[in-house]
Amino acid sequence: MGKHTALHSLHAEKSAKFVDVSDYCLPLHYGSATAEHKAVRDSAGMFDLTHVGLLDLHGEQAESMLRLLLTNDAGKLADGQGMYSCLCHENGGVIDHLLVFRLQPNHYRLFIDAERQQKDISWLEARRPAGVVMEQVTGVSHLAVQGPDALHLFNKAVKQMGLPLQPEKLARFGSLQHGNWFVTRTGYTGEDGVEIVLPENQAVDLWQSLEQQGVAVAGLAARDSLRIEAGFARYGQDLDEEHSPVESGVAAAVDISDESRNFIGREVIEDHKLFGGPTQQIGIVLDGQGDLSSGQSIELVGKSIGKLTSATFSPTRAVSLALARVIKTFTGACDVNVQDRLQSAHISSIPFVPHGQARE
Repeated sequence: MGKHTALHSLHAEKSAKFVDVSDYCLPLHYGSATAEHKAVRDSAGMFDLTHVGLLDLHGEQAESMLRLLLTNDAGKLADGQGMYSCLCHENGGVIDHLLVFRLQPNHYRLFIDAERQQKDISWLEARRPAGVVMEQVTGVSHLAVQGPDALHLFNKAVKQMGLPLQPEKLARFGSLQHGNWFVTRTGYTGEDGVEIVLPENQAVDLWQSLEQQGVAVAGLAARDSLRIEAGFARYGQDLDEEHSPVESGVAAAVDISDESRNFIGREVIEDHKLFGGPTQQIGIVLDGQGDLSSGQSIELVGKSIGKLTSATFSPTRAVSLALARVIKTFTGACDVNVQDRLQSAHISSIPFVPHGQARE
């Protein structure tokens, strides 16, 4: 198993089932992924995300570098603001999706996919202007607190620790710094909440303080089912190097308003955004009992028109649902090939659970 995070002993005390993710040993669940999922939807849950990559860029050319390499326009960020974006090839295929924050003029922080770190770093390094310094952030832990009560309980926890943090005043994708703490109002669950980067030696204190306030522990299995309900993409399933951000359901990560900003992949991605790409993402809900899984074929009038990319049983809606990539648009019913048996399903709008509330 991989490297232990600063919270490993606390995870073990909770009888976590561990999984190896990007060379880190992380909790998959603590006994019931469904209970952990529901805890986040009902109140608040916390995740150890120390495997997520953190990269800082410094220098007068940092902004121009990011405006060239990212699909969203980092030039629109003010200090403390962040945005979701993609890093793409010339053909429009997605190298990674990421969050970028402007900490101050000429200083940006990127949150990059755990399993894409080396690919991202190599890509950025090959296109880094001489005046930009790029460094990985190390010696830190990364936690997420998510749910309708997340901000309230996080505030109580940090006050108990004697820290003057007020994340409830942040707008979505806002951030604040306090010493070596970096707090963002972001998340991957569809709920409100915060993500916190802090020194490793303070992670246990924060985790225990959050637990004392009633925040539930949650593992990566619950995080995955939560993000699918919210319609969020995962790299390697919903995003890949063969499809553009638009085809993969993350057109919001593309800003083409500045016609002079010729970011890498723009020609293809702009065409997809304006006129549609060869494929598109849709939501699928199974009509009856059964287990949807990635790779299953969607069929319409006996012909395959696409595949499921991410699938889960939704604890919130009590149905099986999936994100899918299709080559043909349709409305209403379809079939999904589940273990060589066609089962009826129907198209659904995304997110499946908007703002933490189940869609009828």
